[in-house]
Amino acid sequence: MELEEVIANNVRGFRKRLSFTQEKLAEYANLHPTYVGDIERNDANISIATLKKLAKALKVEPHILLIKGSCLDPEKYQKK
Repeated sequence: MELEEVIANNVRGFRKRLSFTQEKLAEYANLHPTYVGDIERNDANISIATLKKLAKALKVEPHILLIKGSCLDPEKYQKK
């Protein structure tokens, strides 16, 4: 699995576990909703700055989005 796919899966997984729509995540991360969809479909290359914005909105440290399957154990990684 490529790193971009890991990021895409984790962004989608953490977003769904927070019951956020793509639009709500985009609002919290100050990104365009279409761009969030592109990230989740692995159709966009993201910068470190974007990774940090997404992580903050998803209540995780940025490096957590790089760990394969981290969204499967949100209690371990998400901040309260």
